[in-house]
Amino acid sequence: MQPNALSYVVIKAREIEAWRVFGQQVLGMRAQDVAGGLALRMDERAGRLFVEKGEEDRYFASGWELHSAGAFHAAKETLARHGVTCHQATQAERDLRHVFDMVWFHDPAGNRHELAYGYVSDFERFVSPVGVSGFVTGDLGLGHAVLPAPNIHETRDFLTNILGFGLADILVHRPAPGIEQRIDFMHCGNARHHSLALFEGPVPAGCVHLMVEVESLDEVGRAYDRMVQQGVRLMATLGKHSNDHVTSFYFASPGGFAIEYGFGGRAVDWDRHSVFESTSVSLWGHDFSVGFGADEQRHLVDAA
Repeated sequence: MQPNALSYVVIKAREIEAWRVFGQQVLGMRAQDVAGGLALRMDERAGRLFVEKGEEDRYFASGWELHSAGAFHAAKETLARHGVTCHQATQAERDLRHVFDMVWFHDPAGNRHELAYGYVSDFERFVSPVGVSGFVTGDLGLGHAVLPAPNIHETRDFLTNILGFGLADILVHRPAPGIEQRIDFMHCGNARHHSLALFEGPVPAGCVHLMVEVESLDEVGRAYDRMVQQGVRLMATLGKHSNDHVTSFYFASPGGFAIEYGFGGRAVDWDRHSVFESTSVSLWGHDFSVGFGADEQRHLVDAA
């Protein structure tokens, strides 16, 4: 079993309207009211980010796409064979996500994953309210998510041995002297360098960051201008990553996690790829100290 792509994410929000403004005026997505909440459209799908009312602001679930009913049923059998407690989606959950069917479960770190197949859409042409030309989605999925995994080895083994993810590369994060936290970058059934990454540490918001990709560097620059105009907090300056070659910057979302907004991600031929460790997160740029200052660094040290 291997998911084809990160199809959607679900976000909990105390004030859904905050995501409507942020999604349209900063991200450049199209907001649309749907049964159970709000959908943010990036392409012809009914939504890629689904926001529902909650008691706290946080990332809630990662939705992984399977292309067929056969693959979906085989995946459920695999989960059952490995003793994974799997829950059938309610009609309300399927309606919000606009899918034929869905099941959900938790990985060993407590992250909620959803396996879904079949999507429902009117296929109306995507038109950004602020003029974004388009997002890089399709077979590559919506982008990638970085999730907390203090028990990173157990969680990685679960993802690889049961869900079929592959390891693309690793990075060791050193937030303070004597502190090391590993990040494992995982790929699934498409050419995106990673659709999921695991961060060796706790994250109260349920996600370190969510990455979306646009079609040009100009669109990244325009998003930066919108971030400034809307008074959104910058989390990391513009830079280019050493592993996936994405040129991006990071900023805060209403959900308590960061958004990485970038372009230029490389396509990987997994039959020719060698797993590696990068000793630097970026080829240039990406100063994270502008957003993760002394208080955040101290929290990471205390948590470790």
